[in-house]
Amino acid sequence: MMNTEEAARAFKALGDENRLRIARIVAERGEICACHLLDELDMTQPTLSHHMKLLRDCGVVKARKEGRWMHYSLNREVVGALASLLEELG
Repeated sequence: MMNTEEAARAFKALGDENRLRIARIVAERGEICACHLLDELDMTQPTLSHHMKLLRDCGVVKARKEGRWMHYSLNREVVGALASLLEELG
């Protein structure tokens, strides 16, 4: 269960159009290398890294390093907690 502060940080991170698009791509793929994200998005590597740091810090995505590349996956537990919170509001 997420507390209100954690949920607000996650919703704030997802409130950015680029980060929401990134989260959707990661959700569709299950796990994706940063190099493949860069191929799909119109942004530089430093910009992608910035967005991914925010998504990792709030727990929306998980990361693992393989060689020189980061691989990202959706943190389904956190996303489920956010969905439950929205259901409570409805």
